[in-house]
Amino acid sequence: MSRIKLLAYLAAGGLIALIASERRRPLRKQCRPELPRNLRNAAMGAMCAAVIQTVEVPLTQRIAIANAHSPRGIAAWLPRPLRAVAGFVLMDYMFYLWHIATHKSRFLWRFHRVHHIDPDMDSSTAVRFHAVDMLVSLPWRLLQVRCSGIAPGTLSVWRTFFNASILFHHSNLQLPDGWDRRLSWLLTTPEMHGIHHSIVPAERDSNWSSGLSLWDRLHGTYREDVIQSDIDIGVADSRAAADLSLPASLSAPFKRIPMSVE
Repeated sequence: MSRIKLLAYLAAGGLIALIASERRRPLRKQCRPELPRNLRNAAMGAMCAAVIQTVEVPLTQRIAIANAHSPRGIAAWLPRPLRAVAGFVLMDYMFYLWHIATHKSRFLWRFHRVHHIDPDMDSSTAVRFHAVDMLVSLPWRLLQVRCSGIAPGTLSVWRTFFNASILFHHSNLQLPDGWDRRLSWLLTTPEMHGIHHSIVPAERDSNWSSGLSLWDRLHGTYREDVIQSDIDIGVADSRAAADLSLPASLSAPFKRIPMSVE
């Protein structure tokens, strides 16, 4: 069996295990029918994956190859044994900054809002993004790779880690015996990210990390003081419910930004 096939089987097995686990040990009660929501989110995820594989991956890989041939970026300032670690950490930190920007910029929020209007959150929410959002974020992604100086191998590791992380921390999985809080010292967890998906602005403006949780702790944006059963998932604006269908979600960023009702 080739390495690629083995990784594909492991990824599929891990995803199936995660989906089964979040249904066996739910963190929050779901409020909407599951199947239509999951099918809608999967369709949006497939569109995003097509953009990523055909546009983002080739371009970022090209820059990473150039980084390896002629060391550059912040990682190149460090001793060779530390460059891979530095490239990985810098990619993760720059995504933390981008995530904040998607909430603070009205233009970027038009696209990122599509992700947040999901009224329930589980592993399917992890892929509920607008395909155009992948193109809008592309310049920043290219800048991440160029400035970090990350090499192709480390970029592949970071991308795998990042994809696994977003599936995990969007899941509706209640970890046993305080493990969520323990893991949150290093990684973004379901309880952490559940707070970020709250309709309450003060709660949503926290826990921006998407991989390593270090960034929220360093910047004072980490929160753990919200009870999961008290969280209302989604966006409280005047058009959130109407924008849930697949056609409405795809057209939502190109309409006037709705007024908040918070």
